[in-house]
Amino acid sequence: MNVIPGTPRESGFGVAAYAACGGTVLIEHGRAEIVFHKIEPLPVGTAAAAVCAILDSDGFAYCVDGRQITAFGRYGYCLREGGGPDRLQADVGDLGLPVGDEEPQFAGNPVSSALALTERATGVHLSRARYAGPALVGSTDHLAPYR
Repeated sequence: MNVIPGTPRESGFGVAAYAACGGTVLIEHGRAEIVFHKIEPLPVGTAAAAVCAILDSDGFAYCVDGRQITAFGRYGYCLREGGGPDRLQADVGDLGLPVGDEEPQFAGNPVSSALALTERATGVHLSRARYAGPALVGSTDHLAPYR
């Protein structure tokens, strides 16, 4: 993802990597959506899911082997895209996200539901204890749109 581990974050923007049960969880500090937009080109043998939750943008993306399987806005599952856009449909419905092909709508707690969907899709679980623990932090200042 081209994040530089251990470098100072002049802007305050960066990525923290937490060891989690089943893999790694990345949490981005900032508004550039670096993690969200860099998951698709990950190498073969990698599965990743990303949730973007900022004021002017939102979304969920799931990629396997460097290919996007499904992506959609948290409020617009009906506008999903990708190579297998319906692969997670049962989980999306179970978690209370809207699944109908009607107009986009608000769900009860879309961020929590989208985070739960990432866990179901990838099998990676970040416990409170691991989140409270140490993280490997890296800067994204050198990546667009910061440069």
